[in-house]
Amino acid sequence: MPRDRTQPPQPQPQLCLGRVRHARLRPRVHAFAYGMFYLRLPLRSMGMQDFPARLISRNGANLLSFRDGDHGDGTTPLLDWIDGLLRQQGVRDAGGEIWLQTMPRMFGYVFNPVSFWFCHRPDGSLRAVVCDVRNTFGERHLYLLEQGGPIAYGSELQASKIFHVSPFCKVEGHYRFRFLRNSEQGGERHLARVDYDDLDGPLLQTSLSGTAQPLRDGAIAWALLRYPLMTFGVMARIHWQALRLWLRRVPFFSKPLPPQEKVSR
Repeated sequence: MPRDRTQPPQPQPQLCLGRVRHARLRPRVHAFAYGMFYLRLPLRSMGMQDFPARLISRNGANLLSFRDGDHGDGTTPLLDWIDGLLRQQGVRDAGGEIWLQTMPRMFGYVFNPVSFWFCHRPDGSLRAVVCDVRNTFGERHLYLLEQGGPIAYGSELQASKIFHVSPFCKVEGHYRFRFLRNSEQGGERHLARVDYDDLDGPLLQTSLSGTAQPLRDGAIAWALLRYPLMTFGVMARIHWQALRLWLRRVPFFSKPLPPQEKVSR
């Protein structure tokens, strides 16, 4: 019988409607949740192409936009940057798809507290995750999550905390990461859970979840109607929640000197 040469469809850019959750366990219990949306971009499949939708542009002005310069080192092409970073850290078998999960600019503005780079092997298995963490002081740090081979979705990954994010947490302890992916009737569902333990044990529980759909004008219009000022709200909510913690007399820690490393495990 002739061999089936049918090729699987190329991955397409996705828009995910979802929710971010945050819970502090001590010394004051404090929790909140917000609806949001974000992008998942298959960088190898996209190359330098623009998006197949009119309401979002790549490196141009629009209602929504994605700027390559917001990620990586700001100048190197994104694939060259992430491949070079992985090679420098000894990860040489992540030649499969690279999915960048991040919020787009809305009316030209965005602040991404964290973006995730999901780096796969050619066989489709997850090889490494790069967490690009940013704080409100304009600083950033990269946490590389890898274990020398394929990573099973749902397994726990850890990284020591060495970067200042919140003035209500010391720079000590470690993060615990867990990434899940499953298919549902409404689309592929993704979950990124990041828990933080200081030297006294579990302190913060956070998660970002969403259901993916093709990045089309109808989906974008619906997301804009539901969350019309989402990216502006991110920064506002960060400061609002910080004020609430301060009013509740949660201990405040001054910002230490930034770390010298740009990548940690």
